[in-house]
Amino acid sequence: MAIPYSAEILTVSQATQSIKSLLEENYRFIHVRGEISNLRIPYSGHRYFILKDSTAQIRAVLFKPQDRYLAKPLEDGQQVICHGRISVYEQRGEYQLIVDVVEQAGFGVLQVRFEELKKKLAAEGLFDAARKRPLPAFPEKIIVISSPSGAAIHDFLTVWRLRRSPVTVQLLPVRVQGKGAGEEIAAAIDLANRQQQTDLIVLCRGGGSIEDLWAFNEETVARAIARSGVPVVTGIGHEIDFTIADFCADLRAPTPTGAAERIIPDTALLRNRIAGMKKEIVNCLERRLAMEQRNLDHSLRLLGNFREGLQSLAFRLDLCIHRFSRIFLARLAEKEQRCERLMRRLEAQTPLHRLELKALQIDHLQKRLLRHMSTILQRKEAQLAAGAALLDSLSPLAILARGYAIVTKEIGKATKVISRSSEVEQGDRVEVLLGHGSLRCEVLATRPDRVPAPAVEPTLSADGADGYER
Repeated sequence: MAIPYSAEILTVSQATQSIKSLLEENYRFIHVRGEISNLRIPYSGHRYFILKDSTAQIRAVLFKPQDRYLAKPLEDGQQVICHGRISVYEQRGEYQLIVDVVEQAGFGVLQVRFEELKKKLAAEGLFDAARKRPLPAFPEKIIVISSPSGAAIHDFLTVWRLRRSPVTVQLLPVRVQGKGAGEEIAAAIDLANRQQQTDLIVLCRGGGSIEDLWAFNEETVARAIARSGVPVVTGIGHEIDFTIADFCADLRAPTPTGAAERIIPDTALLRNRIAGMKKEIVNCLERRLAMEQRNLDHSLRLLGNFREGLQSLAFRLDLCIHRFSRIFLARLAEKEQRCERLMRRLEAQTPLHRLELKALQIDHLQKRLLRHMSTILQRKEAQLAAGAALLDSLSPLAILARGYAIVTKEIGKATKVISRSSEVEQGDRVEVLLGHGSLRCEVLATRPDRVPAPAVEPTLSADGADGYER
């Protein structure tokens, strides 16, 4: 039955182009507030992410030339305000927000919860490296906790098959996202610990946004990993994705494939290495045996004329002993003669002989010093005696001892030596200094001078030691 068309029939490209033109004309520049999720930065340097709120989401892209306007790097969970325009990516028929400027508006609720739980568990020591357990090099049984229909378990088993490892892999199916997924994962970890002969537990999940991976950020999962008696390995999301389970696990792999490559030994590689080492050992033994056989053949050839060689060596040894004895005796006689010459020189230069000479010199110098000192002392004694005699002859005390006297008078605080009668008056009190003692007298009368006055007027010093001026 033919269907009548009342409108023009458009191709997919024409319809997409029409929609693109309509969106770009009506949304030339808009401002959108939301939370960043599933941020990706490929080699091109462009930033692809999802801008979402509680009920909707929109794809967005920030091209590399615009990243110079970023105040800080973009991260999953950030609350931002994006300024840009709506456009259509024609190859996929998807509309997206082409972002020109990004303003920070805080972090999303899930990101805040993630940071709070991370800080809490870190304070309790669940992330400490000291509690991390070493992984067995060759595990016999691995329990994988993952979704049975996801790509993560497929990637893990692909590596296991390629490596042809004899290790047993058991899958415990759980939900890896959605409500109640965290409780299922924690229960699966406890169940794996109750099973016998389990060497490793692996948590696997493909990549996604923070909401998609939130089951592995639940506290129940973190507690289950911490109390597990079996080492736990995580291979969750992509290389840039981190969850609370990654911090608690004994080993964090960037992807499910990376987890499998890390814990499953490459049997083919090990067999090749063993075969190579075996071949190398066999070759080494063969080379060593061949070398020892050549040494043995050479030794047998040498032993063929060993007796003749030994007799020749004995003759040469006797000859060497004779020559050595002759040379040794000649050198010994030469050394003895030299030793005698050195002994004679040593006796002439012996310290004892030189000390005796020095002792004689010291004794001679000591006698000369004593004679010289005696001469100096005698000369100094004579000079002292002459000076004492001269001093005694000039001493005022000697003059006083011959009957002379010194008369002084106090004038105010000064003491004046009286040498003339005119210097005192009747009634003055004077002090008369004798050779032994002194007299305190009063002038009854004065007589005029009978002899001329001395050229030098006698004075008495302040301390009274000398009554004359010279």
